[in-house]
Amino acid sequence: MITIAARFASLFALSALCLLSASLPARAQPEWLTGLKAGGYVIVIRHGATHQDQADTDPLNLANVAKQRQLNDAGRAKAQEIAAAFKKAGIPVGEVITSQYFRAIETGRPFGEPKPTPDVSEGGQVVTPIENNRRAAAMRKLAGTVPAPGTNTVVVSHKPNIMDAFGKDWFDIREGEASIFKPDGAGGYRLVARVQADEWAKLAP
Repeated sequence: MITIAARFASLFALSALCLLSASLPARAQPEWLTGLKAGGYVIVIRHGATHQDQADTDPLNLANVAKQRQLNDAGRAKAQEIAAAFKKAGIPVGEVITSQYFRAIETGRPFGEPKPTPDVSEGGQVVTPIENNRRAAAMRKLAGTVPAPGTNTVVVSHKPNIMDAFGKDWFDIREGEASIFKPDGAGGYRLVARVQADEWAKLAP
């Protein structure tokens, strides 16, 4: 039989737990996340997780999707998850610019209508060094281009392009990882944050 003292002890413990919970501060959101809600950022994402036993075997014909390395189920699901987190957090997306490879188009599609372009497509050994350099410059230009008012631009590309554009610090960039840039209005930009694919769902309220 529960004694009166035991009942009081239980009630006291429950009250103390409620007071402690009420006194804990809400998890603070990063300053850049608040900024994203107002727009004005360029979010460069490496395409999502892919089948590691596949390769691009017809790189001269990007219309031949069957001969490209594809997103796996986890990559598709993660792209949907990130886009849903954007919506839940109130992050507006305007243009969605992607590589011409289907894995990049699929990654970008949940954010809006993709606009594939060679400017952010992986060239590899298929294009000349001059063209690779042009694409790196085009990527930097995108990072420094102010989006339409009240929106953010999403760019989906590949590790080689991102490294060529932004440097060796991106050697460890993972599939689905985002690099957030703030254009300065004069063609320049600054890196604000790098966010792993799994982090977006935790940041959304």
